[in-house]
Amino acid sequence: MTVLLLGGSPSSPSTTWRLQQLVGERLAALGHRTGALQVRELPALALLRADVRDPAIADAVARVRDADAIVIGTPVYKASFSGVLKAFLDLLPQDGLADKLVLPLATGGSQSHMLALDYALRPVLASLAPRHILPSIFATSEQLPWDPELGLRPAPAIAVRIAAGVAQLHDDLQRITPAAHVLAVAA
Repeated sequence: MTVLLLGGSPSSPSTTWRLQQLVGERLAALGHRTGALQVRELPALALLRADVRDPAIADAVARVRDADAIVIGTPVYKASFSGVLKAFLDLLPQDGLADKLVLPLATGGSQSHMLALDYALRPVLASLAPRHILPSIFATSEQLPWDPELGLRPAPAIAVRIAAGVAQLHDDLQRITPAAHVLAVAA
């Protein structure tokens, strides 16, 4: 099964992207193919103009279409997900997440931003008709310290949520039967 890490952070390096990479590494260790798409790397003018004929935009939309699951990550700004991510999600067709499993991840400055996942991002994702949106994972920057030599070192409580999210996504992907997957791809 293919999992696309869809990064919605406008900055680099990004705590959100580091969290997504950790999730991607764990899914790859379980046998899933992972790919990465950083929205900030798409041509800005084409993204803002919603130019789906632009080759890079068309390729990005196709990568979402072809994935079995999406691990979508965003920083939280002003109680919502990033504008660059919203601009990309607006490019997807009405059923742009059909038959996909979606694991939302977000990072923010404080726990007071945690509900942005449920009140801002989840409704937008739901409008794109995914098969299932898994429970979200939210962490503050303090809970995701970065060590240049050791990498991301999640706080224990967040490490448990990450492990649970990876396990649930893996289990749900295992339940997608090959026949159902072939039918979905052929449609």
